[in-house]
Amino acid sequence: AGDGATLAPRDGGGFVLANGLLRVEIDARGLVVSAYDIAAGRETVAPGQAANLLQIHPDFPNMWDAWDVDAFYRNTVTDLTDLDELTPVEEGGAVSVRIVRTFGDSKVSQLLTLAPGVKRLDIDTEVDWHETEKFLKAAFALDIHAERYASETQFGHFYRATHTNTSWEAAKFEACNHRFVHLEEPGWGVALVNDSTYGHDVTRTVRDADAGTTTTVRVSLLRAPRFPDPETDQGVHRFRHALAPGAAIGDAVREGFRINLPERRIAGDREVAPLVAVDNDAVVVSAVKLADDESGDLVVRLYESTGGRAGVRLTTGFDAAGLAVTDLLERPLADAVVPELRDGGVQLSLRPFELITLRLARG
Repeated sequence: AGDGATLAPRDGGGFVLANGLLRVEIDARGLVVSAYDIAAGRETVAPGQAANLLQIHPDFPNMWDAWDVDAFYRNTVTDLTDLDELTPVEEGGAVSVRIVRTFGDSKVSQLLTLAPGVKRLDIDTEVDWHETEKFLKAAFALDIHAERYASETQFGHFYRATHTNTSWEAAKFEACNHRFVHLEEPGWGVALVNDSTYGHDVTRTVRDADAGTTTTVRVSLLRAPRFPDPETDQGVHRFRHALAPGAAIGDAVREGFRINLPERRIAGDREVAPLVAVDNDAVVVSAVKLADDESGDLVVRLYESTGGRAGVRLTTGFDAAGLAVTDLLERPLADAVVPELRDGGVQLSLRPFELITLRLARG
């Protein structure tokens, strides 16, 4: 759903990107000051604050430069708001704004893109990094009240608190995730997905002006330790992120896979049926491969991704003659209940985050 993507000048400088689903305002500093979910009538960015704000910290851990991050790095921060270039780009139906900044001995170029028919803002970043003992982050100040947030891990996700009420919560000033971080209030959420940056921090503050809550997610981009290698991470780096307002946890899962495994189009003269398919969006097929023993059997691994129970039918695009349930090393599980193959498929019932590996013999 939604309209084609449009780009227009913004009052006071900058640009407005819109596609009927999402309206994004980028101000004269190149900062995202609004990401409005049109269907929900909901603003994503906290009032008076910004998303995609690059911040740099001095980074002098007490020991083990390349391994440790110490909490006191937060005591000093510089917002990178000086701008070299702010240029509109329209290509292939999508609208973008190119942002270029220089700081210290480094340069960062970003392309913020809104495509037709999608409720997400794509952020492509290239950094030519030549700093020493610095820590670069990108901050997203979100207008959302969340006591906890979800971090993806392998075959699922888990929750961390956004507060620092205890010493062990305060110690989680830097945390890790795989493809996404997701925050939500009842009925509405936000996902921040990535293709290669797995560190982040999340903080929660109360605004004086309206007593609302700002939850800030900062993704960790680059460090520049001097030990053991004084040239650590020097040079060009490329990252991809996307901000998805209105996302449920299932949307976060899909957007995380999309940014890491983008669709590939291959021209041909006929349609090719998938080897396997599932009929429940909560169930992810994470692997389809030939068995390691070279028997010709097909191994299919799938899991429940949202933290709920899921019934799902797995269908095959080939004649399956037999079925076994295995472990991750493709060894049969003697005590497993083997579902019945019927009418070209198998019916499964998965527990929250349950992982199952099936071995299908071809007929």
